[in-house]
Amino acid sequence: MRIASLVPSATEALFALGFGDDVVAVTHECDWPAATRALPRLTRSAIRPDLPPAEVDAAVRERTARGEAIYELDRETLERLAPELIVTQAVCPVCAVSYEEVCSVAAGLPGGPAVVSLDPATLGDVLADLPRLADACGAAERGEELRARLNDRIEAVRHAVAGLAPRRVLALEWLDPPYVAGHWVPEMIAAAGGVDVLAGAGERSRPAAWTELAEARAEVVAVMPCGLYADEAAAQADAFAGRLASLGAARIFAVDAASSFSRPGPRLADGIELLGHLLHPEAVPAPHALAWREPAGTLA
Repeated sequence: MRIASLVPSATEALFALGFGDDVVAVTHECDWPAATRALPRLTRSAIRPDLPPAEVDAAVRERTARGEAIYELDRETLERLAPELIVTQAVCPVCAVSYEEVCSVAAGLPGGPAVVSLDPATLGDVLADLPRLADACGAAERGEELRARLNDRIEAVRHAVAGLAPRRVLALEWLDPPYVAGHWVPEMIAAAGGVDVLAGAGERSRPAAWTELAEARAEVVAVMPCGLYADEAAAQADAFAGRLASLGAARIFAVDAASSFSRPGPRLADGIELLGHLLHPEAVPAPHALAWREPAGTLA
């Protein structure tokens, strides 16, 4: 089967399910596993990548208010590659090419490829999408097996932290302006032995004032700017060191959001293992080779 993936998390899931050799094209953001970097790219961002956080937020708001796409689709390449299956998403207009555009383009392609949209809001949804995606590729049992393996890893963390006092955690998926991380992140925090002080499972990410963040009295702040890696997240945390210190948390971490938090795929299990270690290092060992930083100058 020839598969085009228009979402990084779907690309990661396809490779984890053993369909990597069937993937013929991916997005400009797909970078894991390494084999994806040699594949044709089907998208590009309409927003300059070098803008500071506040300008990125403003540009996204302006384009969405005008009904303009954040990502542009290379229709010619998609038609030339003639996929039989296109995997996309509709839940977040900031995260991928619009679902409506994908369906419109697919309808005009030779053979009429199937379109599967993965739109999880919770951790359970993310895991449930794996059998559904595998079924669309003709091997549903692979999805069930992968879901079971990931569940086992998550439950191992839950078991390790059971009975320990939960840590009060604030997760920020943007800093300028600050956004409280939602969707599956509160469940990840709960599985790791914490309690999210400002978000509930399945709730959408939302902007919040710094005063609201301070009033939440978090013990731990996890800085996870959407789509960024640990070093980039740490650089943003350093730039907002004063604001973050004013929240009064005992510890502040910058984590590898692009790999283990913002993409709703198999590597969320890695993120839960990392959170378990950061919140309860005495109970959960440090995950192997998973990046995080404790930014300098952010503690009160």
